[in-house]
Amino acid sequence: MHSTRRLIRHRALPWLLVVVALLLAACRPAVRSDTTDFRPPPLILVSIDGFHPDYLDPVATPTLRAIAHEGVRARAMRPAFPSLTFPNHYTLVTGLVPDHHGVVHNQMTDPTATDQVFRLSSREAVENPLWWQDGEPIWNTARRAGLRSATMFWPGSEAPIRGHHPHYWRHFDMALPPQDRVAQVLAWLDLPAARRPDFLTLYFDQVDHDAHLHGPDSDEALAAVRRTDTALAGLVAGLKQRGLWETSNLVVVSDHGMAETPPHQVVVIDDHLPAGTYRLVNRGAVAGLEPVAGAEPAFEAALARPIPHAQCWPKARVPERFRFGSHRRIPAWVCLADEGWTIVDRAQLERHPPNPGAHGFDPALESMAAVFIARGPDFRSGFVTETFDNVDVYPLLARLLRIAPEPNDGDPSTTLPMMREGRDFTPNRR
Repeated sequence: MHSTRRLIRHRALPWLLVVVALLLAACRPAVRSDTTDFRPPPLILVSIDGFHPDYLDPVATPTLRAIAHEGVRARAMRPAFPSLTFPNHYTLVTGLVPDHHGVVHNQMTDPTATDQVFRLSSREAVENPLWWQDGEPIWNTARRAGLRSATMFWPGSEAPIRGHHPHYWRHFDMALPPQDRVAQVLAWLDLPAARRPDFLTLYFDQVDHDAHLHGPDSDEALAAVRRTDTALAGLVAGLKQRGLWETSNLVVVSDHGMAETPPHQVVVIDDHLPAGTYRLVNRGAVAGLEPVAGAEPAFEAALARPIPHAQCWPKARVPERFRFGSHRRIPAWVCLADEGWTIVDRAQLERHPPNPGAHGFDPALESMAAVFIARGPDFRSGFVTETFDNVDVYPLLARLLRIAPEPNDGDPSTTLPMMREGRDFTPNRR
């Protein structure tokens, strides 16, 4: 009898091992089998800088409205803090808040490179990988997965981040008309299949530019909205002509909204701090200050007193909800203006009075809200979701490209309800 049981156990052992192996395999994250011909649906990420959800209008933006009607849209999208252009564009493609990816302002310094200053207007700065290497953009992750990328302008794409550019990219040229930017994206999609990009970006800056110069509700800003929508109509028509409209995923976002900033609503920081005790690192809706060595007591005593229309914190005590304050590039003190106010120094005020429109304010403000619209074979139709954080866009992009995302601050579950049922989002392994 004992020998019979032993025989049964020995014969059952291979089957038991098979069952255990199957159970372990089921517990592992699914990965698509190695394949050289797998290609996800083309993904086009469009940014309309400074586009507020209120700009969506049946007359001014018929193309965007149609895309939203056929696909999904959010009631709004919250930018990361600070609600500025470069920090938020890098958040969208890394899934990291600025405090983690290191692009903490449109102008910044780095204590490890004291001879350099980052300014978005500096060609040398934007092409220097030093400023971008704390985060990995999705075009680098896509490259490792065997996919190709093309950027028709995007902050960060002009620098060889960790040794790589996108496969195709262009130097930023503000003068390049919107229709020419669309034409470049379509030309990349016309490349032979082996060279055709799987992920593309398209960037429009005219709305932001005119809203800054004339105000967010100005005729000029609204005209820029209409011109951008017309350019998007050209993209849609081009995709349809190429038979790509039904097979491509299109994600349209903005980086922030815009607030009215009347010229008399300024916080002149010189009026509140003793001369010679600080250095103003950056200014605007959010400003950074560094005390001069030896002058810290006088500097901090002055900041202990309330400043009308602004709040200032040591970087370690910036409100937790901003998720900001640990990165080495954040100045020792951070000051945030009330909505519609601008922090400047007197010298800057005399050279260049504030624009009628600005951003960088508290991301929770309605005026800072960004837009999110998406359409394609992977998305549901006619679906509206509640407001979410823009840091959640990155895991969505990775899902659409069928690649495993890098560690990030986003929540992949936020965008799951947008997905069409029955689609296979298993990451591809090359």
